Amino acid sequence: MTYARSPLAPAAFPALPPIAGVTAHVARAGYKAWDRCDLTFVRLDPGTTVAGVTTQSRCPSPEVEWCRKALTLGAARALVVNAGNANAFTGGRGRAAVEAIAARAAGSLDCQPSDVFVASTGVIGVPLPIDKAEAGIDAALAAPACGWEDAAQAISTTDTFTKGAVTTAVVDGRTVTLVGIVKGSGMIAPDMATMLGFIFTDAAVDAAFLQAALAEANRTSFSCITVDSDTSTSDTVLAFATGKAGNAPIASSEDAGADAFRAALSDLCLQLAHLVVRDGEGATKFIEIQVTGAESDRSAHRVALSIANSPLVKTAIAGEDANWGRVVMAVGKAGEPAERDLLSIRFGNTQVASGGLASEGYDEAPVAAHLKGHEIEIGVDLGLGEGRATVWTCDLTHGYISINADYRS
Repeated sequence: MTYARSPLAPAAFPALPPIAGVTAHVARAGYKAWDRCDLTFVRLDPGTTVAGVTTQSRCPSPEVEWCRKALTLGAARALVVNAGNANAFTGGRGRAAVEAIAARAAGSLDCQPSDVFVASTGVIGVPLPIDKAEAGIDAALAAPACGWEDAAQAISTTDTFTKGAVTTAVVDGRTVTLVGIVKGSGMIAPDMATMLGFIFTDAAVDAAFLQAALAEANRTSFSCITVDSDTSTSDTVLAFATGKAGNAPIASSEDAGADAFRAALSDLCLQLAHLVVRDGEGATKFIEIQVTGAESDRSAHRVALSIANSPLVKTAIAGEDANWGRVVMAVGKAGEPAERDLLSIRFGNTQVASGGLASEGYDEAPVAAHLKGHEIEIGVDLGLGEGRATVWTCDLTHGYISINADYRS
């Protein structure tokens, strides 16, 4: 099934440069009855380091468990991504499929299976067919190298547009490049990464530093988005650093270019996270929620998520209804410290409520005008402290119901 392109999508896929030491291939394994490539194989040159964050779901896929174990070694030679079958909740058959995929890829590169990272996305509860996976890997290896847009398309499921981004940084006097592709549209909730995302850089970065930098970037990007409050069994973000830029390896925050690299990685992750929200299933509005004045940043984050995940808030925005009372409700139910008579709320640049009631002289017309746009901003000040957080979400429309009601058909 194909879906109409999101009205929040960028005009086109960006021009992403190749990354030295990275070669991508795609093939059609045939995991679903679709006429498109659904297996991605990425070769990584020897010496590539890796970092990753994975779902906090208590029912993770065997791919997630495999990646967690492989990440402890810090080295990577290949990435295999399957689209159309999550291979989650599939017991021993699912684990056997991951082992077979890693073995097949490792055999082609003369490396250890633990050097191969595997991710899958799609329907839960259906074992990944090993024969199709192995044939798909063989076909990908025989195929010519592809560009980033083809790779981004091959990892997608209900996505309505391909998603990619690029940043650069100056490290040790050399310009290093970071490229990322991501898939995600539904089952998106901030419990680490909330989708599949893959980042590649030519910078030389120690695995431990790369892990710390990615975890930091994740906290203010992927863990600050939500489409529907549902955390996937398969969420994974991996970052690979080939070292081909020739800089002195970054091993600590004191090394030359460390701050610049971290800033570039955070920027890239935020770009990718926003693209996922802009492709939220059925979305017509991109919503930024800023919470200030909380007792702590963590408390502000929880309040912001309570607002972002509220079906009543999201449907009001979908209907362009300036019903700020639903924001009050969402703040109150968050389970975090809040004082009714200190609470302030704004939509866009318009203060709608403060001191426990509607703002004096409140005029709904500018709020209604703001809600007719595609970019919506809600601000909440709790008036209690210095804690602050920003999260991003989208509206909830009938399109979300239609997509998910028909997902397996």
